[in-house]
Formats: sequence, structure tokens, C-alpha cells
Amino acid sequence: MVQKSFVKTYLEENRGKFEEISKYIWEHPETRFEEFESATYLADKLEAEGFKVDRNVAGIETAFVGTFGEGAPYIGFLGEFDALSGLSQKANATEFEPLEGDNVGHGCGHNLLGTGALSSAFAVKAYMEEHNITGTVQFFGCPGEEGGSGKTFMTREGVFNHLDIALTWHPSPVNAIMSLSSLANYQIYFRFKGITSHAANSPHLGRSALDAVELMNVGVNYLREHVITDARMHYAVTNTGGYSPNVVQADAEVLYLIRAPKVSQVDEIYKRVCKVAEGAALMTETELTIVFDKACSNYIPNRALEEVLYEKLVEAGAGEPTEEDKEYAKNIWDSLTDGERNNHLDLVSGFGYVGDEDEFEGKYLSESISPYIASDKVLAGSTDVSDVSWVVPTAQCTAATSALGTALHTWQMTTQGINSFAHSGMLRAGEAMALTAVHILDNPEALVPIKEEHEKKLAKTPYICPIPAGVKPSALKK
Repeated sequence: MVQKSFVKTYLEENRGKFEEISKYIWEHPETRFEEFESATYLADKLEAEGFKVDRNVAGIETAFVGTFGEGAPYIGFLGEFDALSGLSQKANATEFEPLEGDNVGHGCGHNLLGTGALSSAFAVKAYMEEHNITGTVQFFGCPGEEGGSGKTFMTREGVFNHLDIALTWHPSPVNAIMSLSSLANYQIYFRFKGITSHAANSPHLGRSALDAVELMNVGVNYLREHVITDARMHYAVTNTGGYSPNVVQADAEVLYLIRAPKVSQVDEIYKRVCKVAEGAALMTETELTIVFDKACSNYIPNRALEEVLYEKLVEAGAGEPTEEDKEYAKNIWDSLTDGERNNHLDLVSGFGYVGDEDEFEGKYLSESISPYIASDKVLAGSTDVSDVSWVVPTAQCTAATSALGTALHTWQMTTQGINSFAHSGMLRAGEAMALTAVHILDNPEALVPIKEEHEKKLAKTPYICPIPAGVKPSALKK
């Protein structure tokens, strides 16, 4: 009870500070590996709170680590703060209203994610000082989660190897433990080089790189029938060769994102996609360059740590939305399409929700905590938290910060990012993670089953970082 009372009181007394941090990050949205303002702001806050801050971690300009204390146990909180292109949106609106300027917005709630993890680190530090407890608490500023796999690059460089546990969370419409695995992925550029010529007068002299891209995409679309059902292959044509149809395009590029439940499956599909690309180059007599951009592994949950985190999530509670929160949530629900409303149960199941949605009857906000039932299902999405989970026992929770039916990467997610309900959910997640850390600090023997489970899993399948040596983080092409 002392732990719960201390952490809850600390977070309540400092709510204004954390709301201010979240709002600043939301108002300064930046895409992967260019989060210069957000990273500097958060690192400065850590230093002001008495953390020793290491910047430019793993050779990434916007990666940093804040450390307090010394010696074991080593507890890490993973914070994200990157935003998404194409998701600019006015706050607290009920319809699509993009802001002027760069079309970037926090459509995945990383302003909340990073600040919630930061609140945990601050609360644990305060608890350690108040009760004269030894150990080390660290906040990891992890850039480039959206399409960049920042944590995978950091894992490759050994940034997390010393930790005893790592904790993080994600905003969503429900309160639950994120117990599902996830899809591993590779992201690769395929660049074709041809020969320009006059498209009418001498087309026979040209060799079209754009034709190669189109033929490659056709080939991969036929390949879809011959890969495992859970695999996903997405692509974006990032260079069409120019704006002149009367010129045979000499340069073209397509970016592929290949996903599957295991890295080995991704690698197998990747090699087949490469053969399709080589075939397209042969057919068009163009030159092919393959550039590996990034990758991440599948997430491996740690059930023993999840059980502790669930217990603390229940202690933190589900919260009580205000009448204003409920009215606004209904307006968001009304803004959704029929398909989005009908799909809302599948959406929250990916976050670990277990149930038949009876508790949501007549409601537009979650006011309950989902039971924790470990699942072997795979989330149809990817996260670079996965690679951390391979080198250190890791657990994630989710807290309700948005109306039911709100999908990630939408304007509805962006617009709800700094309201009172979102910030309450952020601090409940912060409380659950902080209480988990404090429990470990007060009871280091609790690490035994957590570490045994982790070591048993790795004994069967040792970790190999999916990003080859020499590949460096890349900013978003705009």
C-alpha cells in the first residue's frame, strides 16, 4: 500500500508537469530520426530532474538515455516521441481539420507514450530517494519507431543488454496487457537504373526504370498467393522517374515492407521478392540496386513479468471519465465509418483485450480493465520493442486514451492526443509501470522467474539482429 500511495500521489501532484510535456511533444510533431526538438526537450527535462543524460546514443542523433542510481537491479522504461507524415490535425476536433504547415501529426499517440514512460521513471526515482533504495532506473529516448526501427538499431549496438527488465506501454481505446506477439519485418529499397530517350521518336533506344518497378510490383502481387497467410507485403513507389511522359524514365524506385510472424519467414519471402526484382531488371534491361533500409523482429512476451504488470495495472485502476469526456467520445464515435465501428472489437483485441464487448454496451469509452489471458496470437502489426524483448525481459500494457473504435494512424487518434481523458490514461499507464518497477526494487527475488523464462526462450532460439552491420538509420523521404 505504501508503494501505491506514494506513486499515485506523486503522479497526481505532478500531473500538470506531465500534461505540459505531452502537449509540447504533440505540438512539435517530427518524423523518424528527425525528432530534434522533442528529443532535446525530453533530455533537458531528464537533466532538470537529476538524471545523468547520455545523448547521441548508438550513433543516432535523437536517441538518448537518462540514468539515475547505480547497481542492480537495472530497470528501463522505453519512451517514443516520433510522429507520422500525413496526420496533421487540430486538437479536440470532431471532424478532419488539418493544421497549416508540415502535414505531420501524432497519429499513434507517441506524445503520450513517451511522456507516460517518463512519468514512470520520475516516480520511481522519487520513490528510491524517499526510501533510500539502491538500484538503477533508466529512461530510453527511442526515436524512429514509425518505419525506422530505432530500438532495433539501438539493440544492435548493445544499448539494452545490461537491463534486468524493460517496460513500456501504448495508447489505445482499452486497458489491458499487450500479450500478443507481433510481425517481424524487413524494409528495402529497390532502385532501377535505365536509359532515357524520346518516348515517341526513339523509344527503342530507351530502357525504362519505371517499367521495371511496375513489372516488379505485378510479380510480387502474383507472389502473394504463394506465401504464408500471415505474411504481408506492402510497397510505395518513391520515385517514378519524373513528370515527363514523353521521356523514357531512367530512374525509378520502390520501397517494400515485408512482414511475417518470424524473422526467418520474412527472410525467405525477401529473397523471393529479390528474385522478382531481378527478373524485372532482366525484362527491362535495367540495372538493379537493392538497399536494405531497416528491420525488426517479432515480439516475445515475458509472461512472468506481464503478471506483475497486470497486477499493478489493476491497482492503478481504469479511471472514471467525466461527462464531458463521454460526450466528446460519442462525437468521435459518430465520426467513424460503419466499417470502423463494426471492426472496433478486432482492433482492441490486438492490444490484448479479452471479452465479447458486453461491458462497452451503451458506452463510447472503456471504463474497465480487460482480464489478462496470455495468448499465442500474433498482432497484425510490427514494433521495434520486439528486439528489446529478445535481449531483456520486456512487458507492455495499454491504457484507454481514446474513444472506442479509434484506430491508430488516423486523424481521430491525433485529435484526441492531448485531452484530459488521454492524459488520465497516460498517467494510469505510468502508474502501473512505476509500481511494477518499485515492486522489483523492493523484491529483487521476483526477477528469478522472469529471467528464467527469458533465458529458456533464448536457449531455443538465440537472438540475431535482423539489421545487418553497416546499415544506418534513415530519415523519412518527403
